[in-house]
Amino acid sequence: MRKRLIIYIGFLVLFFHSISTFGQQLPIYSQYMMTGFLLNPALAGNDGYTSINLTAREQWLGISSAPRTHALSVQTRLLKTSYISKSTSVRRKITRPSREGRVGLGGYVFNDKNGIIDRTGFQMTYAYHIPMDNSQLSFGISANAFQFSIDEDEIVLFDQDDPYLMEYDKIIFIPDANFGVCYHTPELFVGVSATQLLRSALKLGNQSYTNYRLLRHYYIMGGYKFDVTPEIVIQPSILMKSSDSFRSFQIDFNARVFYKNDYWAGLSYRTNDAMVIMAGVKVSQYYFGYAFDYSLSNIRKYSFGSHEFLIAIKLGDSARRYRWLNRY
Repeated sequence: MRKRLIIYIGFLVLFFHSISTFGQQLPIYSQYMMTGFLLNPALAGNDGYTSINLTAREQWLGISSAPRTHALSVQTRLLKTSYISKSTSVRRKITRPSREGRVGLGGYVFNDKNGIIDRTGFQMTYAYHIPMDNSQLSFGISANAFQFSIDEDEIVLFDQDDPYLMEYDKIIFIPDANFGVCYHTPELFVGVSATQLLRSALKLGNQSYTNYRLLRHYYIMGGYKFDVTPEIVIQPSILMKSSDSFRSFQIDFNARVFYKNDYWAGLSYRTNDAMVIMAGVKVSQYYFGYAFDYSLSNIRKYSFGSHEFLIAIKLGDSARRYRWLNRY
């Protein structure tokens, strides 16, 4: 009578075991530089703009039921107008408006389809930015939640009409939190963050499976910009990733080249995983990016690679951009 329930639990436990082993509990993005606050909440609103990003990713094209991710993120800086008085002579003063603010906000929703498991998640982020001469120190925290469900259309079972099993709740709702710190200068950025801090356990109905938990993920990121010419900028960067188990320790070595702030191209090497080629263009306030992942594992024998598309819009004129922050 409980056959179907056991199968549901079996699928979910198997899924949690596999992602605990390989550390892929979070959606993978190759163009994370464009939405850095998803890895480090301290980056929400760091450039002073309001930006909206839409990402679509098809992983391991050619493999049936391979991961497929769609995501929408929004971030902004809460700015207010203040007035600065400047004396031009003993009798004359000029007052001019200035836009400033220290609070950044971010929001993020995604859907990740991985075989029979469907994950939907959302995240709300708060960041506080502290100006320090020609640099900035930022702190951020995120509250997030994941909903795991099983696509019954992908499962063929006997005794489909068992009323007890039909009424059983097959959706898991898991809350969690992230924290991050980041330091910026005009050329340098360094950040440290941790995600899934609560290590929530798999729970189905009234039963909790404490042996199968979300793992904490730790990130260390950094990069530096070199002005080669007035029109060409090169930015090497690095991202180190690990989980509680340290089985999934991974490093991304990245290098991007920007031309006139309107075009960019880059390469990324993700250890024991993939080589990534990326390119993009800026048209007015719109940004279009593409990334292709060539797998370095045995899965490349069966896959045509992974493809990721990004469309973004940044709202706000140049006066809203803080001079010591990321220009791209």
